[in-house]
Amino acid sequence: MLKLISHKTAAMIAAVAVLSVAHAATVRADDTTGNSMQAQIDHGKSTYASKCSHCHGPNLMNSGTVTPDLRAIPDDKTRFVTTVKNGKNNKMPPWADILSDDEIGNLWAFVSSRRKP
Repeated sequence: MLKLISHKTAAMIAAVAVLSVAHAATVRADDTTGNSMQAQIDHGKSTYASKCSHCHGPNLMNSGTVTPDLRAIPDDKTRFVTTVKNGKNNKMPPWADILSDDEIGNLWAFVSSRRKP
């Protein structure tokens, strides 16, 4: 009986260990590929700081310029992506040749996470 219990215990410990390793690997993969929402927001924040903040301001607004308050933009990812890629009204330059689709998606995650309802 003691031998049977120890085999069950060992099997249970092994199963928990395998699941723990699998979970840790999944979390790590999400963080490095930007699949988790927080990772996307973090990457978007970095891209925003280096590529966008000089015109749109460090806090998504830049008073005294023609740039819109990005905290108040519509909840429309397609419109956002199109504007970033193609530019707007000859005032915002197109970024399609500079930013990847992933970077633009991460920017959307960051900007939309800071939107005012």
